[in-house]
Amino acid sequence: MPEKLGTAVINLDLEGPVISRHLYGHFAEHLGRCIYGGFWVGEDSDIPNEGGIRLDVVEALRKLNVPNLRWPGGCFADEYHWQDGIGPRAERPRMVNTHWGDVEENNHFGTHEFMALCELLGADPYISGNVGSGTVKEMSDWVEYLTRPGDSPMARLRRGNGRDEPWRVPFWGLGNETWGCGGNMRAEHYADLARQYATYCRDHGDNTLYRIAAGASDDDYAWTETLMKQISCFGCEATPRNFFQGVSFHYYTIAGTWEAKGSATEFTADEYYRTLVRAQRVDRLISGHSAVMDCYDPGRKVGLVLDEWGTWWDVEPGTNPGFLHQQNTLRDAMVAGLHFDIFHRHAERLFMANIAQTVNVLQAMVLTDDRERLILTPTYHVFEMNKGHQDATSLAVHLRAPDAKRTVGDGELETLSASASVRDGRVLISLTNLDAEDSVALTLDLRGRTAGEPAARILTAERPQAFNTGDAPDTVAPRAFDGVERVPGGLRAVLPPHSFVTIEAPLS
Repeated sequence: MPEKLGTAVINLDLEGPVISRHLYGHFAEHLGRCIYGGFWVGEDSDIPNEGGIRLDVVEALRKLNVPNLRWPGGCFADEYHWQDGIGPRAERPRMVNTHWGDVEENNHFGTHEFMALCELLGADPYISGNVGSGTVKEMSDWVEYLTRPGDSPMARLRRGNGRDEPWRVPFWGLGNETWGCGGNMRAEHYADLARQYATYCRDHGDNTLYRIAAGASDDDYAWTETLMKQISCFGCEATPRNFFQGVSFHYYTIAGTWEAKGSATEFTADEYYRTLVRAQRVDRLISGHSAVMDCYDPGRKVGLVLDEWGTWWDVEPGTNPGFLHQQNTLRDAMVAGLHFDIFHRHAERLFMANIAQTVNVLQAMVLTDDRERLILTPTYHVFEMNKGHQDATSLAVHLRAPDAKRTVGDGELETLSASASVRDGRVLISLTNLDAEDSVALTLDLRGRTAGEPAARILTAERPQAFNTGDAPDTVAPRAFDGVERVPGGLRAVLPPHSFVTIEAPLS
């Protein structure tokens, strides 16, 4: 097996910005089997549940330290009217989910069920409000219903539905993809609506809202600039007006075209590398949106939010095309590892990211099969191995690996990626070797402090196409890694092809 060489210099005593735990956020939409059959099985189910919420899913996700959960969409959010999802379930009106499968939605999973799920997970709620087909009053009332203490019309309605005390709901989305399924709006029109809706999404009691304006698709920097103009002026040093505290954008990774995205499990080496080139593009997109925001907010008070990201493949054969159910291979794990390294480098501006989606949809953490078995995906394991970066202090990683590259089409893919952080006297280093054929011998030149005995884990498999099933749940699973050793001045790691490795060590 060919072996490439590389060096990574990490100054352990030169700390950067804090990596927000919210970069490890999740997304659950009323789409396919994410909510129904995923999170929600109902109180009468034989599957162990608490109030209808599936407990094996909760148990698995709690091991990831899920920081926040975005709901109810996605495109579904802008046709969802929250008062249809409160009160006795048998009396809740039904609707048609026109975006995803054209199926009937019974509204059995609504506001109270979502808040119960967040409490079980220990996650902050991130609610995406309805701008596309809703009203300002409807969204304002929802905020009041959820968060207002004392006496008020919505607080009384909440108490009548069994919840005395308000919840803490920090994150509030002002619509979703308003340039598309959320209303097909022009940026200027939506920017005015964002100011209007934000005005009436009020802070109640001690609950302070972090309002997130619905931002761009991919590289639509003009959309971001239009929003930033609503809260500040070009090149000035004024503190941004407090209409919204975050601006979002969405970016998905595919290997082909939107009409033919490619198979989740059957792909060539060329498609593998093309996927990673597309994934690496998120670095340039974050830089682009950040640069626009810097012109209006040089103090970086407003957060950039990537609240939909991940791989998107053709659906599994034989499944409803509107349910977006796909398998999850080692390739998807490589995409996740690469994304997190990029996120960590942008920690000063990037505040939140939400993978799409948590259960049974797109790049999911867990899958449930037709025998109701729970399957942890390769992507799940990247989240678990990386959770030590949450709210840790980032460290710059200076990579020199001139041979760790692949020519892909007209471009080039850097096949070695890394990031590092410190917290509580320990360093966590994440390393991803994207090369499908060659290993990398990497010297970690650690300066400023001394690293003690390292503990390493690895996620890899025989082929990038490997994935887990109910019958073979550990085909792609982390294990202890003995390919790391202490050397004078740091560590040396030999990374096998298509592998994700984490190294943790105490510091003195």
